[in-house]
Amino acid sequence: MRLRCAVLDDYQGVALACADWATVADAVEVTTFREHVDDEDELVSRLSDVEIVVAMRERTPLPRSVLARLPRLRLLVTTGMRNAAIDRDAAAEHGVVVCGTGSSPVPPTELTWALILGLARHVAAENAALRAGGPWQSTVGVELAGRRLAVLGLGRIGSRVARIGLAFGMDVAAWSSNLTQERADEVGVTRAASLAELVAGADVLTVHLALGDRSRGLLGRAELAAMRPTAFLVNTARSAIVDREALVEALVHGRIAGAGLDVFDREPLPADDVLRTLPNVLATPHLGYVAADNYRRFFGEAVEDIAAFLAGAPVRVLA
Repeated sequence: MRLRCAVLDDYQGVALACADWATVADAVEVTTFREHVDDEDELVSRLSDVEIVVAMRERTPLPRSVLARLPRLRLLVTTGMRNAAIDRDAAAEHGVVVCGTGSSPVPPTELTWALILGLARHVAAENAALRAGGPWQSTVGVELAGRRLAVLGLGRIGSRVARIGLAFGMDVAAWSSNLTQERADEVGVTRAASLAELVAGADVLTVHLALGDRSRGLLGRAELAAMRPTAFLVNTARSAIVDREALVEALVHGRIAGAGLDVFDREPLPADDVLRTLPNVLATPHLGYVAADNYRRFFGEAVEDIAAFLAGAPVRVLA
């Protein structure tokens, strides 16, 4: 009998078209699921008879409470090489091999700039007015050249965002708890002395940190209050880095000019969530990594991971 493989959260229904699954077709029967499942009991029911799961990023949490109820599961593949939604300790205890795939920093970099430019030039509002037959020009945009781009985290994505800011003629500064002067010099940006300094001087503050104990809630009420009322906050990293309640308050009361958001505490974002309605929010449904080339990398390497596992020599195993 062939092993059963479930591909989770294939929202666009493209997982099978993005890779050559025929290479494992003799040994594996693949089923894709487009609908997201929040309920653990429903998720366990969906996965109860599968040996292989392919998870798209962190869309579906796979904690100990779920993994303990999936005795048939043998291989868990996540797109990307980091997934905080998977309890790897529990997976190891239950004999489940966890593998990853490559991931490009280019798509989230480009989406970050789509949000920055969209906020600065009121693209969504002007497009909506044009389509609705509204007033011809109703906003006045902001020129980015000469303004300060504050980059929180200067890793693979943050450094690319910073270099584009430099190309736009922006004054670019960066900070993180482990940022060295050498790294800042390498990218060609100013190293802020502290988070407080970075935040206070920002015209655009963009978040590019990994989520962890040190970064969770890093931008709270005090930090948002220190921002200029004309400043924009952009978050394409992880929602929990920014205190949600504090952000909503800052947006509602106009303490910052606006926010560009691609990540949320709960995804998909509930239909009645206030972030869907605030006029100074430009939001996208976690599209940072959603690009054709990246999807081909994700699913192509997921197939490679499955083939290697079947051959008894797993690759890209997450430690």
